[in-house]
Amino acid sequence: MKGKSPDPSQLSLLPQRLEDLVNPRHPLYKLSKRIPWDDLEEHFSDLYHPTGRPAKPIRLMVSLLLLKQLYNLSDESIVERWVENPYYQFFSGETVFQWEFPCHPTDLVYFRKRIGEEGVKEILKVSIELHGKKANEAEVLVDTTVQEKNITFPNDTKLYKRVIEHCVSIAGKEGIGLRQSYKRTTKKLMLARRFRNHPKNRKKALAAQRKLKTIAGMPMRLRSINGS
Repeated sequence: MKGKSPDPSQLSLLPQRLEDLVNPRHPLYKLSKRIPWDDLEEHFSDLYHPTGRPAKPIRLMVSLLLLKQLYNLSDESIVERWVENPYYQFFSGETVFQWEFPCHPTDLVYFRKRIGEEGVKEILKVSIELHGKKANEAEVLVDTTVQEKNITFPNDTKLYKRVIEHCVSIAGKEGIGLRQSYKRTTKKLMLARRFRNHPKNRKKALAAQRKLKTIAGMPMRLRSINGS
């Protein structure tokens, strides 16, 4: 079922609305007024069933994809920053400041699958039309020094997870029986690491990282004991 964006004409009992707080000269404020949100919602409405549990609003999901592209962010990063940035929220159609995450990062994956390649092209078409002649320039200068790099550092939890999976795979090939594969445990611990930059989740995320490190170190300790 298609979700609905908040009605901007509806009166609020809260002291101030987002439109009263943000700067009208801010680029995202101006951009939000230029994007044909109604046309995009009408274009994607047919992809939703008329009954069932309401999904996230189309404007919210489209705006997250646009912001993700504009600022070169990952799915997790854009969700984390959205809850901290009033301009992101205003751009997404919110009328008052929200304190909770707009959606789970995987919802962006499901939305991209829902709209398909043609839907992504439609959003790209809107982006090109907004940029006008600049979108057709032969050369584009990109400052990569401020872009997030896809680098896995040695102490990253993804490496711990890969060590565990690799050791379990080797044990299976060598016919070594293990009391536990840690498949469910690692999945649960990786989920606990999501939104680790949020103050409320930091303690839980650090505990999950230590647990992963301990599990990943078990094969190394066994190797030392066996003297091989």
